[in-house]
Amino acid sequence: MRPHADAAGAVSCAVITVSDSRTAETDRSGQLIQSRLAAAGHRLGDYQIVPDEPEQIQSLLESLVSQPDLGAIILSGGTGIARRDTTYDAIAPLLEKELPGFGEIFRSLSYQQIGSRAIASRAIAGTYRNTLIFSLPGSSKAVELAVDALILPELSHLAGLLKPD
Repeated sequence: MRPHADAAGAVSCAVITVSDSRTAETDRSGQLIQSRLAAAGHRLGDYQIVPDEPEQIQSLLESLVSQPDLGAIILSGGTGIARRDTTYDAIAPLLEKELPGFGEIFRSLSYQQIGSRAIASRAIAGTYRNTLIFSLPGSSKAVELAVDALILPELSHLAGLLKPD
C-alpha cells in the first residue's frame, strides 16, 4: 500500500529546485517551500537542485515517483519562456492527469500581484504514477503564493485521492 497522506493528513514531499545557478545556501524558494511544508505538518522526503536540463529533470522525477512513501513533488524554477526554461517541457508530457485549474488559478492570482506579466508563467500541476506534481516559477513571491493559496490547502486531500483502495 502506498501511503500518500497519513491519518493526520501529513504528506511526504520532495522539493526540487530547477536552476543552473542556485545552491542550497542561495535557494530561497526551495527553503520557503520546505519551511511552509514543515509548518503545515508535512514531511520532507527529498530535496535536490537540478540543472534546467529536460533529461535530468525527467530522470529525477522517474527516480522520485518510484519511492513508495512519496506523495508529492514540488518543483520551482524553469517555468517561464526563456531559452533555458525547460521544466514545463520536461514535465508536461509525463503527466497522466493534468490539474488545469492549478495553472489557471495561479496565473489569475499572479495577475492580481504582478499584472500582465503573469501570462509568461507556465506553472502546471498534475499526477504521474500516483504522485502529485506541482511545477512553480522560481521567484520566492510566486512560490509563496502557490504554496500558501493553492498547494497547502489541498495537498492532503489530493494525496488522499491517489491512495490505493
